[in-house]
Amino acid sequence: ESFMETEGKLSLAEVFVSITDPRQAKKVQHDLVELLVVAVNAVLVGADTFVEIELWARERLDWLRSYLRLKHGIPSHDTLGRLFGLIDPDEFESAFRRWVSSILPVMGPDTVIALDGKTSRRSGKVDASPLHLVSAFVAGVGLVLGQRATARKSNEKTAIPELLSTLALEGCIVTLDAMGTQANIAQCIRERGGDYVLAVKDNQPTLADSIRDFHAAFKTAPTPTPHTMVETVEKDHGRFEIRRCFAFDQLDCLAHPEQWPGLQSFAVIESERCINGKTSFEQRLYISSLPADAKRLAQAVRSHWAVENQLHGCMDVAFADDQMRARTGHAAHNLAILKHITLNLIRLDPINRERRIKPRRLIAATSDLYRAQLLGLA
Repeated sequence: ESFMETEGKLSLAEVFVSITDPRQAKKVQHDLVELLVVAVNAVLVGADTFVEIELWARERLDWLRSYLRLKHGIPSHDTLGRLFGLIDPDEFESAFRRWVSSILPVMGPDTVIALDGKTSRRSGKVDASPLHLVSAFVAGVGLVLGQRATARKSNEKTAIPELLSTLALEGCIVTLDAMGTQANIAQCIRERGGDYVLAVKDNQPTLADSIRDFHAAFKTAPTPTPHTMVETVEKDHGRFEIRRCFAFDQLDCLAHPEQWPGLQSFAVIESERCINGKTSFEQRLYISSLPADAKRLAQAVRSHWAVENQLHGCMDVAFADDQMRARTGHAAHNLAILKHITLNLIRLDPINRERRIKPRRLIAATSDLYRAQLLGLA
């Protein structure tokens, strides 16, 4: 079928074909690919739950039938929930990645890929912890590259290498919070052709102390120590912030530098923040396989912070992720992947309309043309 075809780019329908239907063939009334396409449409226009997906799809059945057969109409939200609970999330995951790699703009050198975890607070059951998803996010483009679920936050150490092993990192800079600052993760990034900028906190106490000690000594006598430094000043609604990034390459002053593959530099970012007359100081520490170039390192760190706003904040504000109560089988995980698909579709919109996601979902809900354009139908 010609559904969502664009040259060179994979249509969602083409990608969804690779997902195994978990239902018994004799009892199947509704086509799996069609249901997944319906679900993407519904989430795109503002549905955040299976009940809402059913309501919207029933309301717009005629429009949907101009692209899909939907022989037996729209299934109930219970059926949708059960189906999403059964679909293998690893298959959905790899279908998602195939689609993204076909639509992704060419990533230039120094593209920052930020990895970060987020818990969907209300998706847990009495006997199971809530869904915790580690996502890879292309900072400048605002696209989700892939995601990996873990049972709980402490399992990020296993989820991160699994996710990295699926990504093309050639020439990219991978940024991670302290949770991902592990030698095997650094190794994984280097093996896939990427560079890393890793936050160092007190889960690596001797490393953190050695960076702090070196920096304190440097501050008392800065001149003889080779380093690079960049300073940025931000003023914004009664908030004034000065950030200084210092980058060094004196690796022999660190605790066990040899355990970090490809390590070339470490950096300290000092921020002095003044909000309504109250001043606070903060110091953040990083290690990196990039040379000691303060400007480049500061930009990578800055891009990492975008994940908080452009992905996690967006999932909560625009997609009501923290209210998500899907609890059967893999339903929460698969619904999260659907939300990432729609987030990517909206961010890829060539016409730069209202930048925020929620208003764009509103336009998609009211305009058949806009929705068709986003989905590659028009």
